Amino acid sequence: MNHKFAENLKNLRKQEGLTQPQLAEKIGVSKGMISFWENGIYEPTASNIVVIAKYFHISTDELLDYDNN
Repeated sequence: MNHKFAENLKNLRKQEGLTQPQLAEKIGVSKGMISFWENGIYEPTASNIVVIAKYFHISTDELLDYDNN
């Protein structure tokens, strides 16, 4: 599991002042899915990663915390 993704998602959501259900509604997933992702229980699909990154106006690399070094 990508624990950095879980941490990043939670931080981004909180910076926007959103609850888990609010974010879920905005990106079109179930309320519980955000909790599962933030707690590292499940990983999002590639298409969900793209939707999340677009919503927060960041790249998928930033969301997943990939470092090209």
